Amino acid sequence: MTRIFVRFLLATVFVFSVAALAQSASADPGLPAAPSAAAITPDTTAASGTANKIGTINIEQAIFASNEGQRDFEALSKKLEPKQTELKNMNDEVESLKKQLNTQEGKLNDDSRNALMKQVEEKQKRLERSVQDARDDAQSQQNEIAQRILQKMAPIIVKYAGDKGFGLIMDTSNPWPQGPVLWAGPSVDITKAIVDAYNTQSGVPAPTKPTTSRPAGSTSKPATPSSGTKPSTTTAPPK
Repeated sequence: MTRIFVRFLLATVFVFSVAALAQSASADPGLPAAPSAAAITPDTTAASGTANKIGTINIEQAIFASNEGQRDFEALSKKLEPKQTELKNMNDEVESLKKQLNTQEGKLNDDSRNALMKQVEEKQKRLERSVQDARDDAQSQQNEIAQRILQKMAPIIVKYAGDKGFGLIMDTSNPWPQGPVLWAGPSVDITKAIVDAYNTQSGVPAPTKPTTSRPAGSTSKPATPSSGTKPSTTTAPPK
């Protein structure tokens, strides 16, 4: 499935240590502020002595699979629908003018042809600017949601790691070779456990099942506006 959300600047490793988490946050500006020590109460004895297990978590999946994530990204998707419609209409207008220029090429005098070409160029530039502005705005809102959820999820990950005796939790959001994990079995993945724990703590109910079926394994994510130009991380341009 084409990813329609910007990748978040997340830490690739969650180390079971408040100090290590704080260090990661300061090194990566995309991370939320490190949670306070008072908010995290793992078994530090296990961390300093016997915690030697390594676990994995797909942070992206955890954020989007949480009840809060599904609710908020679905709401954002609906919020962006009018802008999508506006951009599609602008794109349709540009395509119509291009078609008019092609079909009437031999019938227009130089002045008419130049005027039409200038109109196409101006509307194309306006469309591209509008698409970029809309994309930036959508990505900013997506990141705000993700960062807010991650801010509250990070202490849960740290506490869970301590309680279960993990010494290291690695993020598998990016597959190898973009990510740090070459291979990991499902037995060490804590994504579902973290999502369940987060849902319990947040108190946000599971979203109502849509009347139309979704592809297996998909989650509700906001659509990023696209245009007649080739996008980098968005869905196909409107036709």
